[in-house]
Amino acid sequence: MTSAREQYGESAAARAAAGREATVTVEGLPEWLVPVARAAATMEPRQLSRFLPPEDGGRQSAVLVLFGHGARGPEVLLMERAGTLRSHAGQPSFPGGALDPEDGDPEGPGPVRAALREAQEETGLDPSGVQVFGVLPRLYIPVSGFVVTPVLGWWRTPSPVGVVDRAETARVFTVPVADLTDPAHRVTTRHPSGHIGPAFLVENALVWGFTAGVIDRILHYAGWEIAWDRDKQVPLDWRS
Repeated sequence: MTSAREQYGESAAARAAAGREATVTVEGLPEWLVPVARAAATMEPRQLSRFLPPEDGGRQSAVLVLFGHGARGPEVLLMERAGTLRSHAGQPSFPGGALDPEDGDPEGPGPVRAALREAQEETGLDPSGVQVFGVLPRLYIPVSGFVVTPVLGWWRTPSPVGVVDRAETARVFTVPVADLTDPAHRVTTRHPSGHIGPAFLVENALVWGFTAGVIDRILHYAGWEIAWDRDKQVPLDWRS
């Protein structure tokens, strides 16, 4: 077992983040998650996105890509942003947000701690039931200037989740991996800016943008992807 402290070192700010573990381990994962862990250990930034962080600048943040096992098998936790927000209103996303100083070093345990903290604040998730098993390369969201680290977790001990603050979140839900891999639920979105990317029509929602891109690459490199019609397009509203 390797902790983020041992792997990356720790700053004084990180040491102040008492009570939030930053352990990263693949020990004891269910067999179906092993392909994801293997892929996470070898993925390069360019394999995930063409949008990579600038050498300087950008707001450090993290998201929790949480895999659980529900009534229909493996599933992923998502949330839908409130429709009243000024940015990304109504858009499904992973739980997550900007790093706080007490999360610690962005180059070390900070992203893991931030992902768990934000997930708890946004969904009521109990972080003690989450086993972090991988950290993907940092990516960039140009429209918002966020430098995002996807943190991969196994929901080893599920806890109740739901909307904590309706001013920020419309709903919290899980999506079966079987639906994400089903070609009938896969489409391509075209943004008014001209950007084209993968998307998923699941749980009465259109999952697109950064979230869909990360899911798409995980499915691909884990060997879960099923051939789908990339010519099936869904236009996005200009306000998206």
